[in-house]
Formats: sequence, structure tokens, C-alpha cells
Amino acid sequence: MTNNPGAFPVNLILFEPDEVGRPLPLGDARALHLLRVLRRGAGGTFDAGIVNGPRGRGTLVAAGPEALTLAFEWGAAPPPLHPLTLLIGLPRPQTARDILRDATSLGVAAMHFVAAEKGEPSYARSALWASGEWRRQLLAGAAQAFDTRLPEVTRGGSLVEAVGRLPQGVARIALDNYEAAASLARLELAPADAAIPTAAGAVVLAIGAERGWSPAERALLRGSGFAFTHLGARVLRTETAVTAAIALITAKAGWR
Repeated sequence: MTNNPGAFPVNLILFEPDEVGRPLPLGDARALHLLRVLRRGAGGTFDAGIVNGPRGRGTLVAAGPEALTLAFEWGAAPPPLHPLTLLIGLPRPQTARDILRDATSLGVAAMHFVAAEKGEPSYARSALWASGEWRRQLLAGAAQAFDTRLPEVTRGGSLVEAVGRLPQGVARIALDNYEAAASLARLELAPADAAIPTAAGAVVLAIGAERGWSPAERALLRGSGFAFTHLGARVLRTETAVTAAIALITAKAGWR
């Protein structure tokens, strides 16, 4: 977790499994949130969760000069994440931050950031990835959604490798502003081999780098069974397109 006082506001305060039972330093963003935002004193309670584990209630037992003493009562784990995997051409760091956070809030199960032909290779070496900040974005997204589960995240592989690892029998959709004839908004629910599966099925959504897919990447995706769709005539930021597409797929698939 982070001790950065400028961390995101949260609806659920998350703890790593090995943090439960240890004092929480006063400089930790979660301690500051409890004291300054939630205004909890001794005996005050708050919503808490263990990363990838159960949710429950925390109690501020005591506030010492250097740390908070907390106690917890745990309930059930939240439901599984939606069976939605994103393949994303690695974007600039700020765009990746937004996607990591917001896609986690929306419940995707996996995000694979791939090296795209029209992408900038230096993005893979940014501090976002080197410092571990990418995981803090996941934590912020989960806390916002009142969830404990974090998606699987990978980066740096090729599109060929990512597509080759996909399981069989999942719906495959690619967003493309230039060559897609079908609107994602108008696709109907369909069996697993069609564009969007029934509620029990899984979906892979491929989104190109900020300059879009290359001709070779389009050929690869088409040859691998991806249906090309668009979000309308307007050109959207990558992070906006990701959020809109996830929302449409979630609604159509009947996930909650």
C-alpha cells in the first residue's frame, strides 16, 4: 500500500494480508483518511477489506503518537470480477493510469498492455511501471468500487503473444475508428462464437495504441477471430473509449 498523503479518496480502506494486526503509521494515507476525512476517533468504525479477500468492518481502537491501532471483523469476499479481458496498445503513462484505475473500478478481470506498432516504446520504461505505481492505481480503483479484487495486469509483451495466450471459445472484439463497420452499441447478445456472448461467457476487448492499430495488427486480429466495432463517429481519447466500451459490454452481457 502507499503512505503518500495525496493518495486517492476511498470508499473501502484496503489492507494487504500481512498488514492486518499491525499498527498503521500516522503518515500512511489510510490513517490520514480515517482521521481527517472520516473523522474517526477511538471506537469509530469504517469499511475495510483485505486485498483479494473479504470485506468487513474496521474499528479504530486507539490513536497513538506514531500509529493507529485497528481491529477488524471480516465477512464474505465480494463477487468475482467480470470475465472481461482487455488487450491494450501501451499508451502514455497518464492514459495508462486512468485505464488502470477506472477499468478496475468497472470490474475487469485482466488487462494486458502490449507493445503496439504505432505506440511509443519508451512508455514501457516510465515511472508508472518501474516504481510500482501501476498497482496503486488498481488499489484506488478497487477501493472506489467498494471491492477488494484486483485484476491481473501484464505489460510489454507483443500482440502476437497476447492473442496466442487467449483461451478458445471467448468472444473477441476489437475497437477501430477506421475500418469497423459495426457499432458496439448495436450488437446483440449472441452465443459464444459471436461478437458478444451470453451472460455466462467471457469477452476479450482489444484497444489499439493512441494512434490506432497498424494494418498488420488489424490483419492479425481479424485472422484471430476478432470482430471489429466502433463507438460512433466521434474520435475519443483512449481512456474514454475504454470506459465506454466496458460499460456497453457489461450492460449487454448482464453482469452486475
